[in-house]
Amino acid sequence: MDNKKILIVDDDENICELLRLYLEKDGFTTAIANDGQQAVKCADSYKPDLILLDIMLPLLDGWQVCREIRKSSNVPIIMLTAKGETFDKVLGLELGADDYITKPFETKEVIARIKAVLRRMGENDKDNASQEVNYDKLVINITNYELVVDGVQIDTPPKELELIYHLASNPNRVYTRDQLLDEVWGFDYYGDSRTVDVHVKRLREKLEGVSDKWSLKTVWGVGYKFEVK
Repeated sequence: MDNKKILIVDDDENICELLRLYLEKDGFTTAIANDGQQAVKCADSYKPDLILLDIMLPLLDGWQVCREIRKSSNVPIIMLTAKGETFDKVLGLELGADDYITKPFETKEVIARIKAVLRRMGENDKDNASQEVNYDKLVINITNYELVVDGVQIDTPPKELELIYHLASNPNRVYTRDQLLDEVWGFDYYGDSRTVDVHVKRLREKLEGVSDKWSLKTVWGVGYKFEVK
């Protein structure tokens, strides 16, 4: 974990300073951005290992920042949300956030969450030493984040790709939405599973009718599976 770089994005300088002190005491290196535009620039130049991203920001809000960063990077993003903004959580997941923490927070909790997300990324990197799954007219490569359908590379957001990779790596196994939230997104989502449905729907649009040897199936009342005939 030593010397991992964390970008702290919040317009409240006191919060930034508090997080910086605790993170540096724990062996992290930090950079701070106080508005959305600065955050996007800093994410590009500083190349952090993880971003703590507040939602209410001047110039660009956290959603716009998340969207911009996700165009070019899979860096883990933990969103900081004000208490009770439930709609935020679903949107954050759909935009590719890896976790969220509600304010006011304990700095210990923030550090524990950061370590958990980084550990998960590290485990994924180890697991994914050039990992791909192949089926008829379908290649899912999680190392390079590439989805190739019938010989054509399809532009796919990171979480969609991780979801189809997870399902296709375990063919014919049925997953509940909560299991997928836990295993693909890596945190318990208070039972709000709409985001899984949205991701499956988008994947279906890309994969429908490509091959009769496999399909992305809904198991009514339970969840989803990657069915191989």
